Amino acid sequence: MIVKSLFALCLLAGLALPAAAQLESADPTRGEGAAAVCLACHGAKGNSNNGEWPNLAGQHADYIYEQLQYYKSGERENAIMYGQAAGLDLQTMADLAVYYAGLEAEVGETPEELLATGKSIYMGGIAEKGVPACVSCHGPAGLGVPSSGYPRLSGQKTQYTMDQLNLYRSGERSGYGQASVMNGIASNLSDEEIQAVSNYVRGLYPPEMAAE
Repeated sequence: MIVKSLFALCLLAGLALPAAAQLESADPTRGEGAAAVCLACHGAKGNSNNGEWPNLAGQHADYIYEQLQYYKSGERENAIMYGQAAGLDLQTMADLAVYYAGLEAEVGETPEELLATGKSIYMGGIAEKGVPACVSCHGPAGLGVPSSGYPRLSGQKTQYTMDQLNLYRSGERSGYGQASVMNGIASNLSDEEIQAVSNYVRGLYPPEMAAE
């Protein structure tokens, strides 16, 4: 497992430089124009109106850029997104990525009855199951780490997060990027634990947003 993790990190490091160069030349204004076809699912300002589709507002540009390439190649399987990404070139992907990264993410709420369990898993993991704390990769406010392959989770739709954890658990989402890391983690989570942690990240956001 350690060797695989190191290999994944080295691979990501190798991909980071060309991705960074492409993103540096990206234009959010062009991205806004290209996003016209994305509005129906991801909302006018990158915050979805449907729990099954993710919020993109505030997500790391490098993560969006990378995932669009996985959709286009078919490595990340999704019939709708394959069709959307198939005709995109790298420049348009980069433009879309910086556009959505610059939008304001929405703030969600965690149901009180799921708060304690969700927080316990996110902040401390589940030692007896070998589940690491989510905070170690996604950060205390759920903001992830740019250029690492670890996305922002803060404010994400609960249903979408649950769906992705279930796909990781079943192995349907696997074989690229950091998916292998999540496969191992999600395989040890119960339905109730997935529900709790998904609801927790929905209401997780930076302290400065809490004061607004």
